[in-house]
Amino acid sequence: MRVVILGGGRIGRFIARDLAGRGHDVAVIEREPGRCEELVAEHGVLVIEGDGCDVEYLEQARTTDSVFVATTHEDEDNLVACQLALAATKARRAISRVNVPENVEMFELLDIEAVSSTRLISELIEEGAASTETGLARLTTLRGGRTELVSVRVPRDEAVRPGRALDRLKLPHGAIVVAVLRDELTLVPDADTTIEPGDEVLVLTEPALAERLAGRLTGRDA
Repeated sequence: MRVVILGGGRIGRFIARDLAGRGHDVAVIEREPGRCEELVAEHGVLVIEGDGCDVEYLEQARTTDSVFVATTHEDEDNLVACQLALAATKARRAISRVNVPENVEMFELLDIEAVSSTRLISELIEEGAASTETGLARLTTLRGGRTELVSVRVPRDEAVRPGRALDRLKLPHGAIVVAVLRDELTLVPDADTTIEPGDEVLVLTEPALAERLAGRLTGRDA
């Protein structure tokens, strides 16, 4: 299957690595030169440096008859790129990350399959998965059980140091933090995100790494 991914950030890289590892033909369109170099070095996929809202770069990525996946932080860019992929280059399907849940209906009206992480997270939390003593709750499995979405509740006690930078926690390789729930906020993490007592951290991980991951986030395995 041919898959073209718009965006070489954390989500785009994860999808590219996963699909390429399963034998699919993957291309990534990314604006930032540094990210392009990382993608080529780490994953060996075809990388097009350019703007996915420009038909020229969609054509270079051979979007025709592909599954097009938009993963950027900008809903407007994702929407325009998906429309162009479907109408101008005849992509087979368009799937988009939607950062603002209220925009989901607009995407779906244009035959774009919308994925709102905020809405998904809310639905999973409402299903109710009881946390264990470790603060770990296994929410759902993906890829036939090879990947899990887990929740880790960071305790509110003196043993947990506040303001721990996410990029310094040395989480297990293969674990990707997708959101941090803090009070009424849903934070999409970046390099500056810190982990605070009381946070609930949602992570995609290999099942065997879940307990060690929970130890890192809760301070039990500092």
